[in-house]
Amino acid sequence: MLPGDYIAMKMTGEIKTTPSGLSEGILWDYEKDALAEFVLAHYGISPDLIPQTVPTFSVQGELTAEAAEELGLKTATKIGYRAGDQPNNALSLSVLKPGEVAVTAGTSGVVYGVTDKKNFDPKSRVNVFVHVNHSEKKPRYGVLLCLNGTGILNSWLKHNFTGDGIDYPQMNELAAQAPVGSDGLTILPYGNGAERTLENREIGASVHGWNFNIHKKEHFLRAAQEGIVFALQNGLKIMGEMGAKLKTVKAGNANMFLSPLFAEAFATITGATVELYNTDGSQGAARGAGIGTGLCRGVDDAFAGLEPVRTVAPNKQLKRDYQAAYENWAETLGKQL
Repeated sequence: MLPGDYIAMKMTGEIKTTPSGLSEGILWDYEKDALAEFVLAHYGISPDLIPQTVPTFSVQGELTAEAAEELGLKTATKIGYRAGDQPNNALSLSVLKPGEVAVTAGTSGVVYGVTDKKNFDPKSRVNVFVHVNHSEKKPRYGVLLCLNGTGILNSWLKHNFTGDGIDYPQMNELAAQAPVGSDGLTILPYGNGAERTLENREIGASVHGWNFNIHKKEHFLRAAQEGIVFALQNGLKIMGEMGAKLKTVKAGNANMFLSPLFAEAFATITGATVELYNTDGSQGAARGAGIGTGLCRGVDDAFAGLEPVRTVAPNKQLKRDYQAAYENWAETLGKQL
């Protein structure tokens, strides 16, 4: 069982899982659209240990009296949905169609793109999951890219570099004073452990092109945000090689996306319009439960009223500058590998 399956078992007394859950456990046969029995056979795992598989959106059990008392809910309250954190985050942003992408830019960064193509990365730099709305007739897969060094770099700069009293909005304003490309200053944000996109290499964070006569605090702050965006773009190219198309990017109006510079840089280098929403995983789970229990008439009904609070389009005037800065960054990365 996945942790969510275990929690649901404690709540209902029934052991179940979903196709999406099996895919997270590397137990899904994408060709047959069924349990990967060959994986079980290879490792000598009895199929009897696999829970009953139910649709992601469905009545999957009811609260026992004991669980209801513990949670302060009514006995027999229906459980209608379960999912892993990133498929659920994508659901919370209504990322359900091929070409739609959910992005999280907190301590670490995650890009989760939906595709209808059965594909994989031979180097395992990204993961592929069965998405929450997958069906045999309308396949939906989530391609997941993770970048460990995202907001943690910005946080490190705040606490160790900028000095006392400066907050994130002030850091963003200061960073915006430097030009695109940070006058040649480049930061590789790989200081939070091994990175899947680098084939599990641990190269550490590093600063390149530092000139004592040119670069000031604002250059470092901008180079950090650009470095994070460029690292995400580097991963997006891997997803593109797998057939994942980038049309619409959706993200919560939080963390790094609160920086106008970061949001514009991301939109411009990827060429995608970024839609920012006031929502989170808990709201996505609630909507999923509404769909699964029939309280909502479907996905459209569940997400009625969810509108972006801010939309960031690519800056065409800065496209060439950002592309040149990205190429310089990518060349620097190549020398470190």
